[in-house]
Amino acid sequence: MLMQHAEPATGNVAVTQADVRPYAWVVFALTVGLLLSDYMSRQVLNAVFPLLKSAWGLSDTRLGSLSSVVALMVGVLTFPLSVLADRWGRVKSIVLMAAMWSVATLGCAIATNYGEMLLARAFVGIGEAAYGSVGIAVVLSIFPARLRSTLAGSFMAGGALGSVLGMALGGAIATRLGWRPAFGAMAAVGLVLVILYRLVVTEKRLAPLQPAHAGKHAEGLGVRMTLRALMRGLFSTKSVVCAYVGSGIHLLVPAAIWAWMPSFLNRYYGMAPGKAAMGGAVFVLVTGLGMVVCGNLADRLSKNARERKWGSAIAFCLLCFVLLAVGLRMPAGPLQLIVIGAGMFFSAGASGPSGAMVANLTPPSIHASAFATLTLANNLLGLAPAAVLTGIIADRIDLLGALQLVPFAPLIAAIAFVIGKRNYAGDLDRLNALREQAMR
Repeated sequence: MLMQHAEPATGNVAVTQADVRPYAWVVFALTVGLLLSDYMSRQVLNAVFPLLKSAWGLSDTRLGSLSSVVALMVGVLTFPLSVLADRWGRVKSIVLMAAMWSVATLGCAIATNYGEMLLARAFVGIGEAAYGSVGIAVVLSIFPARLRSTLAGSFMAGGALGSVLGMALGGAIATRLGWRPAFGAMAAVGLVLVILYRLVVTEKRLAPLQPAHAGKHAEGLGVRMTLRALMRGLFSTKSVVCAYVGSGIHLLVPAAIWAWMPSFLNRYYGMAPGKAAMGGAVFVLVTGLGMVVCGNLADRLSKNARERKWGSAIAFCLLCFVLLAVGLRMPAGPLQLIVIGAGMFFSAGASGPSGAMVANLTPPSIHASAFATLTLANNLLGLAPAAVLTGIIADRIDLLGALQLVPFAPLIAAIAFVIGKRNYAGDLDRLNALREQAMR
C-alpha cells in the first residue's frame, strides 16, 4: 500500500475564527503588492536600456551590469539580512527594506552618469536583498502546508507581474516624458505601499494566524540557534542542496530574457523603445502565468506522491530547454515569438516546487533563513550573472547569439533536480522521524 505524503504541518491555519483567513489574504495581497514594487523598481531599467545606451553611449556589458548589480547585492546580502530579520522582526524588516529600495529608485531618477546609476542600483539591491525570503516566510506562516507550492509559485509570480508593470509602465512613461520620470514613478509606488503596509500589518495581528507550535517556542529557538546548528538545518540533506542549485540555475533563463527582450525586439524587429518594452512585458507576463499554473499543477500532481514535485520541476526545465532552443534559432517573425513565449511559460515553472521542497526539508523556525538561502542560490547562480554575461557575450558576437546559449541553463538544472529526486524520499522520512522524536 502506498503511504500518503506526510509533510510538516507548519503553516496550518486555524480557521475557527471567521476573521482569521480574510486577514491572511489581506497580508498576502499587501506582501505581494510590495513584491510588485520590488520588481517594478528592478525591471524598469530594462525598458529604458535603448534610451540609456543612446544617452550615455553605454556598451551592452555596462547595460547588463546595471541590471546584474541588483541581483548581486541581493545574492550577497540576502542571507545575513534574513537571519537578522528572523531575530529583529519580519514585519519591521519588510517596511525598512521597501523604504530603502524605493528611495534608491528615486536616486536612479536623478543619476547623471553611469557611476551614479550603478551606485543607486546597488542600493536598490541592498533594499531588496532579504525581501523575497522574509516575505514568503510571512506568507507561509499563516497558510496551510498543502498550499505551499501554489503560494510559493504565486508569490514569485508577483515578481513577474511587477516586472511586467515596471517594463510596460516604465516604457510608456519614458516614451512620453523621458527615462528619469519612469524611475520616479516606480519610486512613488513603492513609498505609498510602504505606508499602507506599515499601517495594516503588525506582528501582533499575525500571531493568531500562526500555528501554536510556531509561536514563542519556535521564535526563541530561532534566536538562540547557533550558526553551526543553523547551517545543519539549512544544508541537512543532499536533496535540499539540489533544490537550491536547481532553482538558482533554472532562473538564469527568465533573468536573461527579461533583461534583453526589449533590446532584442528593438534591434531585430525594428520596434521603437516604448513598443519594444511593451512587447518584452508580454513575455514577462507569460512567465508569471506559468509560475502560477506550474506551481498549482505541481501541488495537484504531488498530492499523494511526494516525489512528483521533483518530477514536475524536471519536466518544466526540459520543456523550457526544447522550446527556447528551437525558438531562438528560428527566423524572425510571429512564429518565433510564439515559440519563445511557450518556452518562457515554463522558464520559471520550477520555482513553486523548489520553494515547497525547501520548506519541507528545513525546520519551521528557520524558514526565513532557508528561503534566504534559496534566494542566495537564485541570485548568485541565475539572476545576477544572467544579464551581464549575456551582455559580455553580445559585445563579442551579437545579442541573438548570446541569447541562443541561454536555454542550456534549465538542462543543467534538470540534472540537479534528478539527483534531488533520488534522495528526497529517504531524506524526508529521516527528517520527519527526527521531528517526531523531538516532539516526544
